[in-house]
Amino acid sequence: MGAEMGQDLTPRKVHRVETRYRRIVTDIPVPESVPVLERLRQFEPRSMSGQPPVVWDHAEGFQVFDRWGNMWLDWSSGVLVTNAGHSHPKICQSMVDQIQHGLTHNYCFPSEVRANLAARLAQVAPDGLGKVFLLTTGSEAVECAIKLARTHGRQVRDDKIVIVTYHNAFHGRTLGSQMAGGISSLKAWIVNLDKDMVQVPFPDGFRHEDTSFEGFLKALAELGVEPDRVAGVMTETYQGGNASFAPAEYMQAMRKWCDAHQALLICDEVQAGFGRTGKYWGFEHYEMVPDLIVCGKGISGGMPLSAVIGRPQIMDLYPPGSMTSTHTGNPVCAAASLACLDVIEDEGLVENARKLGEILQPRLRELGKRFPDYVGAVHGKGLVASLHMVKPGCIEPNPLLAADIVRRCVEKGLLMFAPVGYGGASVKISPPLTITEEPILESLSVLEEAVQEACQ
Repeated sequence: MGAEMGQDLTPRKVHRVETRYRRIVTDIPVPESVPVLERLRQFEPRSMSGQPPVVWDHAEGFQVFDRWGNMWLDWSSGVLVTNAGHSHPKICQSMVDQIQHGLTHNYCFPSEVRANLAARLAQVAPDGLGKVFLLTTGSEAVECAIKLARTHGRQVRDDKIVIVTYHNAFHGRTLGSQMAGGISSLKAWIVNLDKDMVQVPFPDGFRHEDTSFEGFLKALAELGVEPDRVAGVMTETYQGGNASFAPAEYMQAMRKWCDAHQALLICDEVQAGFGRTGKYWGFEHYEMVPDLIVCGKGISGGMPLSAVIGRPQIMDLYPPGSMTSTHTGNPVCAAASLACLDVIEDEGLVENARKLGEILQPRLRELGKRFPDYVGAVHGKGLVASLHMVKPGCIEPNPLLAADIVRRCVEKGLLMFAPVGYGGASVKISPPLTITEEPILESLSVLEEAVQEACQ
């Protein structure tokens, strides 16, 4: 595996591993799994072959298993989805019960399970954000938030349509969400970009050293954007690929600026929500409340569900029948989400993420200090983090090194997804929130070993 992971299907001989939490007893990829991988390569687009060549069979809690005796500690959460752990019995049972009840789809016709979920999400949202629109993917929810922001803006003045987002931001893969994104290579296909969707530098203190709010104002001025034309400012609560947070003072100033200019503040919590950062909502670290929350991933324990949560006067901008979705609040997904929210609360997973983050984050930062020529920065909070891998002597991203680290981890029984973030050079860490201290410490030892080997 090189920078494009999963392309080489030649089995590699690896050291056998046998611990309480990890087991590697075959070559990687498993020789018997290669026909499955080749079948996927034959019938799926090439874009689907970017992950480490591990053929999942089943997953439980914070571990993933294949059919051939291998067992991985999971540091992917299936791309930050299984906050409540893989295949949690309460979530699985909720879906079985709903299916056996006899309702698996109802479009926008009313159902009790959808009503219960909408009410529950409004309950866990901050005061004032009392309406919920259920959708299927994060991209779909982002598109809805953009639609609401522009609709709200045009009620103030016809040309109040500018959507401000950030460099290196990722908001999804559909048309509007990619135009709002800040990664140029991902939206080159669009060609005719919306000139009223603009990006400004994200104040991460690494790729962009200026973390002052004045930097935001300066960037807008350089783009020729009149503040009163801004309909909405949308940011990932932390930048997904890089696990980078803005300073709290910056976001508090942004809240005041949006209020002063009648612009909506939108927090994309698709990755950050439901306890991932050690708080229920990631924006709680900023001590401010957005006008719209976009959420998904950890909302349901693995079922396709997302939501926009917001102030009623914004959410009610469209009349009956004009802002809907075919699979809105699918009954099985809604049942799974209700159970997932119960698990997060009943098992104290937000607090668990906070406590284990106090172990994980310092160890990762210490690892970065041990390899300063290769680890440009370590960002994260709670149970999400990224190692920004760089080329020696500069901050240029090093995707080959990041991919080598991930490969080594996978071969040692620590499952991670392919490098992400700026230049595809961030090693992303995101275990299920059900993980405990002992496997966190074991995972850290594996990562440290892999980084040392790759950097030698």
